[in-house]
Amino acid sequence: DYLKCRANNMGRYCAECADWCDKSEFSRNQWSKGDGCSRCSGCVNSLSSSFECGECHRTFNTQNELKMHMQTHRPRNVACPICGDQRFRSGANAVQHVESGYCRGCRGADNARQQIYDFAQKQGGMNRYLNGVPLLTNGGYNNSVPDFPYQCPECSRCFRQMSQLLQHRESRHNSYRRIGY
Repeated sequence: DYLKCRANNMGRYCAECADWCDKSEFSRNQWSKGDGCSRCSGCVNSLSSSFECGECHRTFNTQNELKMHMQTHRPRNVACPICGDQRFRSGANAVQHVESGYCRGCRGADNARQQIYDFAQKQGGMNRYLNGVPLLTNGGYNNSVPDFPYQCPECSRCFRQMSQLLQHRESRHNSYRRIGY
């Protein structure tokens, strides 16, 4: 039965403690993260665990807190695709700067959102990140940005903002590569 259970993939190794656990020992959320990323209930609920930063040796209560903290150690070497300011730690941060409406290259959040979407449509390498939303409405050209214009090519999840897609790709798919610019 033990080997049959493993063969049927009714369990997996916990990403934290490395123990083989039955599917029932994972929450739905943890199970959906996939093999190699899921943590068993014991590890998720363990309060005695602490996570230490290898750079500055600060400790954190959760792995997520440590992951968020690790961003502070990344260099600020990413430039804004609109104004060129090189002061961001990731592409997601640069795009957030534009989407906020405070970029000197395109003032106003609505204007910025439209410019980012127009830019993405013109870039050939960005096609795989655009949701297949039709640009024609009632026989005419629709110049507005769809509600969820961006889509993750790995898991098909849709996003309202480009920065949300970039953050998702960094955290869920370990992709730090810039997309399209």
